[in-house]
Amino acid sequence: MTISDRVRIKDVRVLSDGWTTLKSTTFDYRRGNGEWQTQKREIYERDNAAAVLPYNRAGRSVILVRQFRLPAFTRGYDDLLIEAAAGVLDNAEPEARIRAEAEEETGYRLHDVHKVFEAFMSPGAVTEKIHFFVAEYEPEMRVSAGGGLEHEGEDIEVLELGIDEALAMIADGRIIDAKAIMLLQYAALHIFR
Repeated sequence: MTISDRVRIKDVRVLSDGWTTLKSTTFDYRRGNGEWQTQKREIYERDNAAAVLPYNRAGRSVILVRQFRLPAFTRGYDDLLIEAAAGVLDNAEPEARIRAEAEEETGYRLHDVHKVFEAFMSPGAVTEKIHFFVAEYEPEMRVSAGGGLEHEGEDIEVLELGIDEALAMIADGRIIDAKAIMLLQYAALHIFR
């Protein structure tokens, strides 16, 4: 039996269709014991995305970005978030999108990006799946100051940090973005061993 055999969608209603789409879905789910149970969930329909961690092996450094995030602020986080450069795919292939996003946000034109994994970040409520990349950078790859696109409301600061400092920032709570944490831990295990 597949999961498709255990789910029957009964009703889908659009609650909001703004920056993302919020849907209310009522469905029947066949539990592990064989009984059917009616459940209701609200789901944010969000495009898939890509994130990247540029790293410089010789300099033991990484590039991250810092920016304002309204949802974090409304939860009491009174600072800019330090994150991995990322963006929604907008119907592009993940590798092509992350190259463009990295250049927009960090100012670095990355050559060889390598996909390391994919992950659903909040599968209980959000459809978005993120494609995670790493890419080696050199100082001469910087083609602009970065900072994002003003017409998209981006006001991004570019940070070049030593890998040890970045990992310490996870430990002391200065880095709390899941994308950055996952990519920094990947780098610690596979790049900067």
